Amino acid sequence: MKKSILSLSLGTLLLSQVSWAIPLVIAHRGASGYLPEHTMESTTLAFAMGADFIEQDVVISKDGVPVVLHDIHLDTVTNVADKFPLRKREDGRYYALDFTLAELKSLTVHERSDLDGKQIFQQRYQGTAQFTIATFEEQIELITQLNRQFDKNIGFYSEIKSPAWHLEQGVDISKIVLATLRKHDLDDANKAIYVQCFDYAELKRVRNDLGAKVKLIQLLGENDWGESATDYDVLRTPAKLKELATVVQGIGPWIPQLVDMQTMQPTGLVKNAHAVGLDIHPYTFRQDALPEGVTKQQVLDLLFKDLKVDGLFTDFTDTVVDYLHD
Repeated sequence: MKKSILSLSLGTLLLSQVSWAIPLVIAHRGASGYLPEHTMESTTLAFAMGADFIEQDVVISKDGVPVVLHDIHLDTVTNVADKFPLRKREDGRYYALDFTLAELKSLTVHERSDLDGKQIFQQRYQGTAQFTIATFEEQIELITQLNRQFDKNIGFYSEIKSPAWHLEQGVDISKIVLATLRKHDLDDANKAIYVQCFDYAELKRVRNDLGAKVKLIQLLGENDWGESATDYDVLRTPAKLKELATVVQGIGPWIPQLVDMQTMQPTGLVKNAHAVGLDIHPYTFRQDALPEGVTKQQVLDLLFKDLKVDGLFTDFTDTVVDYLHD
């Protein structure tokens, strides 16, 4: 997932006290506001904080193992440049697909940084503990076992990352992800799991060609992000949303796509998506990256009370859980 909330006009924050079905709290890369993203520790903390679903972004290792990383690259969240300085590609980046699982497991995961090594969110985890990359199956096991022991049904929210790029490299990531889900009896629309992707063509393939039964979510980016060949401007139109509803169960828009940043009025995306039966799970609420002068209470009121979204990706599970259950 990318970006955070842009400036929001306080005039749009309608604070009417209305009742609504309790939306889903989706732990974005685990409890990533507190611990390095996608690690087993971050996943465990998100579970303890009461998330309804925990996200797993999935990429593939050199030996074909699905691992949990937000990017196809390793350099911004691990010490790969220090440990394997000669393994970068011509573009200067280090790709998870170029490393075996054993090599990936030898890396230390740290708080996300830019390519110059500067930590993106300065107040987040600042230590040097030995966090490691988790496999997809390890995270499935962890959440399943915690559910068993605490009598919970916390769900999985898994993303197929960069499927077109993986295919160009000779790897069918969607087949690997589905095979993993089927191994664990998770390709089931009635179970607590969603599979998401930015690539509309790939989601149609997953549903129609690969026969997926699991609930699917179409992620919505901006065309200039380069996430996929999908035209997100077209995909957000009422006609395309109606078509989309024949393939997926919901959409995952970027929060600024829900509010016109010029007029500060709702764009109609939530209304149009709901009209064709789609759920809306926007991303990403970060309480340490709010617009100047806007509080977390105001943003959450806008999303849940005014726009009435059905769920929210957040780096701060506890904040959103406390808000919804206050």
